[in-house]
Order: sequence, then C-alpha cells, then structure tokens
Amino acid sequence: MTTAKPSRQDLTNKVSLTGKVTMNPVFGLTAPVAGQVRYFDVPEAKSTPTKPTRVATVWADGTPNYVEAPAGSTFGGRLVDDRSTVTAGMPIASAKYAGYGIVADLNGEQAYQISDASTGTIRAQIKNGPGPFDCALLGTIAALPAGTVPAPPPPQQPDQEEGATPTGNRPPSMPDPQQSKGASDPTGLRLVCTAPDDVKLINGASATLEVVTASASNALVVPVEAVAGGQGKGKVDVLGADGARQTTDVVLGLTDGKVVEIKEGLTGDETLAVPGPNLPRAPEGQGNPEGGSK
Repeated sequence: MTTAKPSRQDLTNKVSLTGKVTMNPVFGLTAPVAGQVRYFDVPEAKSTPTKPTRVATVWADGTPNYVEAPAGSTFGGRLVDDRSTVTAGMPIASAKYAGYGIVADLNGEQAYQISDASTGTIRAQIKNGPGPFDCALLGTIAALPAGTVPAPPPPQQPDQEEGATPTGNRPPSMPDPQQSKGASDPTGLRLVCTAPDDVKLINGASATLEVVTASASNALVVPVEAVAGGQGKGKVDVLGADGARQTTDVVLGLTDGKVVEIKEGLTGDETLAVPGPNLPRAPEGQGNPEGGSK
C-alpha cells in the first residue's frame, strides 16, 4: 500500500477527433425551446448573406423564439413539417456554409461526450499545415434527416394583394417559394467548425480536432487509483493517525485518466490509501451460475 495527498490543479476533459477540410458543409439549426415550429418564406439567396437569415419561429406559451442561419450560410431545407411540435435542441432546419469548414464524423459515444461542445473550446490542426487554431462550432452535432423545400406557390389569385406573403408569425396559407435546386442530403453524426479568416485551408486536407468538453479551475484532485466507483459517486479510504482505514463517500467530477476531481467529501488535508477501497465480495453462493453453492 502507498499513500497520496489531495492536491489542486486545473483540469479539462478533451475528446480528439479526425476531420477533413470540406467545401460548403451542411449543418443543422435546432429549436431553442419546445413548442410549435412555423417556417418563414426564405427566398433563394442571390449571393452569400452577410447577415443572419431568419428561417423559422418556434412558438411557446404565445412567445416567438426565432431560428436563424448565421451570416455566411444559406438556408438548406426544412427537417420537420410546418406547425410540427418540436423539443428543445431538436434539428428543425439545415443550412449550408458558404466556404471551407472542417468536418469530423462522430460515433455515438463521442457525440454524447461532446454534446455540450458549444460551451467549450475546439482547437484544430491541419496535417502538415497551419495550426493549432480555434475552430468555431457551426450548428448541432446531431445527425440530420434529408431536408425538404416547399413547392412553388400556385398562381396568384386576382383578389390577392400584390406582394403579400405569409410570415413566420402565423401558419402560411400556401406553400412557400424556395430554392429550386432541391433538398439538403442527410448526414450522419458530425461536428462542423470554421477556421479564422487568416487560416489557409485546402479542400480535402486532413485535420485533427481537440474538443474541450468541460473544465475546472483549481480543482481538488486525487489519483484515480485511490478511488473506487465512478459516474459521479465514489469511495476513498482515509488513513487515520494510527494507520486505520476509514472508507468515505465522495462526489466525483472531471478526470483526465490520471487524477479525478473530488467535488465533495474531502477537505484536502487527508491522507488516502492507494489503491482505494475494494468492493465487498458477494455472499457465499451468490454469483454461482447454478444459483447456489455445491
């Protein structure tokens, strides 16, 4: 047995991804709240928008919550039917970034690890190229279904006011005019981010992304070997002056694989036994495939 004392250090959780420089990547726009979605008429862009483009409204408790495609991107398609009930964070529209982006495909485990990446930092390194540099997240990391575009409206009726169009503040009475080139293609789970303007990118170049998913400053940490448990709860053995062990419950935070954050349960002055407490053995006979002892 050895011992360890808690210490303090800055701690971060990071996920490393393999990506590629891609022209005009598609990304998703999500519902900001749960409610009913109403789409706006979005005319076909004649040039790259320099301001955000409002594409939809999500109504909740009589209040409109607007959804916008950011400047530098164009509307791609609707991902749900107009007037659908949606949940917060659900992709409801696709957009296409005009220019180079860095796209990394994700598996399910990675997606859950970086589900809050929009609050963290993304750093990128182009293989044999520029970097590392900050990369700004675009949209959501959720997989997107195929985007659809409304059909052109029927011919205008004589009694209809000239230039009248439905708005996102009420259900449209007719299909909206949209881009004629078709819908956006479906995507798998992916992260899309954009580099600063002064970074030279080449289409197809390989890149590595490092996503900081969480961080803690001046955190109280102990070696992972001193802790039994996980998923936020654990136990440690605190050594008394006489060397006796006292098993103590602790609340766990971030870990980098070497140390783990102790959020509650220790003051920092304790001496811990390493390795930590062992799980108790099952009672005699339990765990026998036959259901009992022989």
